[in-house]
Order: sequence, then structure tokens, then C-alpha cells
Amino acid sequence: MKQIAAILTEYRHYSHADVIVGKFLKDFPTDEGMRPARVRIASMYVDQFPDSDMSRDMAAAYNVPIFGSIRQALTLGGDSLAVDGVLIIGEHGDYPWNELEQHLYPRKYFMEQVCGVFAQSGRAVPVFNDKHLSYNWADARWMYDRARQLGAPYMAGSSLPLGYRSPWVEHTLDAPLREAVAIGYSGLDVYGFHALETLQCMVERRIGGETGVAAVTCLEGDAVWQAARAGRWSRELAEAAIAQIPGAAGVPLEEVLLGPAVFLIEYRDGFRGAVLMCVEREGGFETFGYAARVGNDGGSEVQACEVFLGGDPHPHFSYLSLNVEEMFLTGKPSYPVERTLLTAGILEAALISRHRGHMRVETPHLDVAYRSYESVPWRPTGPRPVGAAATPWA
Repeated sequence: MKQIAAILTEYRHYSHADVIVGKFLKDFPTDEGMRPARVRIASMYVDQFPDSDMSRDMAAAYNVPIFGSIRQALTLGGDSLAVDGVLIIGEHGDYPWNELEQHLYPRKYFMEQVCGVFAQSGRAVPVFNDKHLSYNWADARWMYDRARQLGAPYMAGSSLPLGYRSPWVEHTLDAPLREAVAIGYSGLDVYGFHALETLQCMVERRIGGETGVAAVTCLEGDAVWQAARAGRWSRELAEAAIAQIPGAAGVPLEEVLLGPAVFLIEYRDGFRGAVLMCVEREGGFETFGYAARVGNDGGSEVQACEVFLGGDPHPHFSYLSLNVEEMFLTGKPSYPVERTLLTAGILEAALISRHRGHMRVETPHLDVAYRSYESVPWRPTGPRPVGAAATPWA
């Protein structure tokens, strides 16, 4: 059985370490029942131990050593690489925020240490980087380039592309998309990334594939609605997405999206995308949605869905983790890491736009072109996990 090193910021209840590493340790709950893990967590490095730490108890229960350095976790205390894959979860923990309100998780440092062991050992193994590559474009680009330089199969990203969709919407490759909107909630850094990956995993399937992003603008408050009236984002698409949310159909957008913000994304091929965020949590929208206009000059239609996360023990993370496990087993990423690289750059540009007084930010560096894969190995089979609440928003 392949041996995996888990490199973590912290491990507590409902942290990303809990809902990902916990599944590798205890098996994966899926729509068809429990699925045994096909790889083994062989070591851990844990950066911080809060009072609510679970890592020591889990390590003892599953006979997994916790090492004092990333190098030791990858070498299993020896002199060279001794594992078959690396799971980096740099999410949660006591780390500072900067003036852009970005949480400064040490993901680049973790990847740098991992790649150092690869280089020293003369070989590389698959790496998964949970959620962002980095809050900073220069670091994210370095991580991507370094993995390619060393020949390490590389995946990253959010659980949103592997969430439940109700109704099921999956564009065919080279779909004639004309415009798209995704909707999310909560903080612009922490959950704006999720909403952006919801958008990106859909629009990358448009005609010609992904071409990259030319400019990004972030607007907040009344300017969000003014931009809709000016045709800068489609209220029709946003309403179509909201209509898929139980309890929200027919509710005016202004009553759903409290404390609104929008990321206006200008793609290099002329395509337009927008991400709407409900920043005010109290009484507001707390799920994700997506809608696109699909068609050509001969006619078009709106396709829309809710992207649902929920239930316990976080079954959407099972499908993310199963796709990561597939890469550990085959050496082939289950979906393109370029999606997450581009998403990280878009989010940074949006937060820079906000910090600069909501100015339009040109992004010539986001010339990230790639093609979506036809499909991923593991997906949910239904619109909602068994036992999930029927009305996540009210």
C-alpha cells in the first residue's frame, strides 16, 4: 500500500485536516456507502497544536508517527524520500492577515520544504495542495513551476468542483458559453476562492478552453447593483442560480445577497464571468450557485444549478479526497492544477482591486491557458448527500 506524508498547519475537529486526513485514516463515506482507503497515511508534520488539537490522539489511534520537521515526515526519519505521495493541508491555524485581508498560511514554505527533499533525493512523488496554492501570485507561480521542474504530479484546489449539483449541470467540452455567474458567501479571501473555483471549473470548458484573464475588478455595496444595471454582470443569470436554492426562489437578490460584493472577470478571449458574494452572514445566503448562458447566434439557453456542500462528515470532501487518492495511485492528476493557479491569481487581483478603491486591475501575468479534462474519476451520484438539510438557506 502506498505511503503518504500529511503536512498540516493544524488538526482539530472540522478543520480541513480532519475532513480530509480523517477520511484517509477512517475510509471514505460516499453515496454508495463506505469506501476503504487504498493508500496509508504513514507520517504527519503538524505546524501548530491548539488546545483542541486532534492530531496526537489520531496519530496514536492509527499508529502514525508525528515528526518534528517536514523533511523527517517525508523521509520517515531517514536520509531520503521514503513516501509515495504528499498531502499538504495549509488551512486553519494561528497565522497573520495582511492589509488585503488575506490569511498568510505557509503553503509556499511547506511546498518549498517538500521540493527540497525531492531535489535532494533525486526523485519526486505526487503532491496535493489543499485549496489555494498561495495567497500571493509570485509564490503560487513558483510552486507550480517548481513542481513541473521536478516532475512531481501536482493537484490543488477546493472541494467545490467536486460538490453536489442540483440540478446536475456539466458543460460539454467546447460548449458555446456566452457569459457566466457564480454565487457564494462569507469572507472574500476565505470563501471567495471557493466561489471562484465554482465558476472556473465550469467556464474552462468553453470553446477553445481556458485562455487566461486580462483584468479583474472588485465592487462592493451599492456599486454591485449599479454594475448590474450597467450590464457589467447579468442579473438574469444570478436570479437563475438563486432560483435553484431551496427557500430562495423568487426572493429579490437584494434580500439574498446581504453586504454584497462582486468580482468582475475579463477573460483574454473576451468571455465575461462574475462572482457575487454575500459577505454578511447573519440572515443571508449560505450556499453556492452557478448559471451560464449557453448557445450561439441561433439561440441560447440558461443553465443553472445549486452547488451544495453539507452533511456530516462533509461528504463533498470524500470526492475531493478520492480524486487525490487516485493521483497518488496512478501518478496522474484527476483535474488540471492550472485551474487553481489561475483562480489564486484572480482572487489576489480582486483583493488588490478592493484595496485600491475598487479600481480595475489589469492582469497580463494571468495568461494561464489550459484545457479541462473530459471528466474526473470520482463524482457524487446525486443532487444532495443522504440526510442533508433540504433548506440550507431561508
